[in-house]
Amino acid sequence: MAEKIVKVGLVGAGTIGKGVVDLYLRNGSAINDKVDFAVMMAKVADRDRDRLQGLDLEKEKLCTDASEILEDPDIDIVIELIGGIEPARSLIARAIENGKYVVTANKDLMARHGQELIRLARRNNVNIFYEASVGGGIPLIRPLKHSLVADRVSRVLGIVNGTTNYIFTRMDQDGLSLEDALSEAQRLGFAESDPTNDVEGLDAAYKLVIMANLAFGKKADFDQVHIEGIKGVTYEDISYAREIGYSVKLLAIGEDLPEGLALRVHPALVPLEHPLSSVLNELNAVFIESEAAKELMFYGPGAGAMPTAAAILSDVVEAARCIRFNVANGVVESELQETGFVPIGALEARFYLRYLVEDRAGVFASLANAFADEEVSLDMVIQKRRVGDLAEVVLVTHEAREDAFRRALEKVTDISAIKANPSIIRLLN
Repeated sequence: MAEKIVKVGLVGAGTIGKGVVDLYLRNGSAINDKVDFAVMMAKVADRDRDRLQGLDLEKEKLCTDASEILEDPDIDIVIELIGGIEPARSLIARAIENGKYVVTANKDLMARHGQELIRLARRNNVNIFYEASVGGGIPLIRPLKHSLVADRVSRVLGIVNGTTNYIFTRMDQDGLSLEDALSEAQRLGFAESDPTNDVEGLDAAYKLVIMANLAFGKKADFDQVHIEGIKGVTYEDISYAREIGYSVKLLAIGEDLPEGLALRVHPALVPLEHPLSSVLNELNAVFIESEAAKELMFYGPGAGAMPTAAAILSDVVEAARCIRFNVANGVVESELQETGFVPIGALEARFYLRYLVEDRAGVFASLANAFADEEVSLDMVIQKRRVGDLAEVVLVTHEAREDAFRRALEKVTDISAIKANPSIIRLLN
């Protein structure tokens, strides 16, 4: 065993933090054997003493003040697991300025401020590692940084939120309403008590920004991501989708187009033969299309204490290798290129719509004419059931520009026979 012991301090002893400590205690000796040097969990900080008492560590390794870790010259690596923007941003910056490597799972922070922290790390000859920020236990950041560096990635699309995927799975397989599926996800621990970031698509958008930065080498902007949540999707939509050969997923999609980056998060109808369609329950998957490797998919548990802890500790080992073998900066991604962004209105897609209409002659013709006026043609029209005195009509368009489709929708709203706003879901192309 080499003389150098790499010492680690962890800030934030919540569910993930406890998972990191537990996995380290279980596998620490095996990790040291594999890398041929010692990695030591030297100290854990959390403001909540009750959390600290739940850790199987010596009392002298526990503290309530993160400064004991940040200012300790013997600690080489800081794991940040408190989440959110502040005080996590300031804590990480302070650790870097004190010459410490940083490991984090903080997707919000890395999406919003990751590049400034990476630049700060470069100036201080250290690095920041964030494998667990996107796919939990799925190896994803490292392949994008290293394995695909010689390739040109054209598109990334993924199911990167386990909560919404679990909800759609239960709606599809068991006929639950969205509200009932969400309540079940909360009861089982797959959803937070406040699920806003999940069901409104914000969680997936943060992860998309991180993936887009690495996949395309261009500076993705969270404020340029078009975001739609899942609240408008019903069991009826999922049932119709399956009938025409699709499943419904919340997708994060990034494309590197000649005009710039197109970034969006929204529900989508995914063909049943597409690999993403078979990703069920709380599992995540990211599908990558590139020039040389063609198509790749990374699949597995996108959250949970143990899978996330495994990704965090793998980053700790990577940082420890940099320290042990005097690799200045480790491997830091290059400065990202500035880029333009393609608005959602300029993109093309096929659309699924479900309307409630008066069941009388001429309604179909009025709908078709409204869409035809904007050169949006219909590929499929289905009328199978009634809801009270109204007919339920499902339309699927051919590919059309989003802005033309939206103009057609405005015309449809003027048709008196239309009695409710439609359900609208894009089809994956």
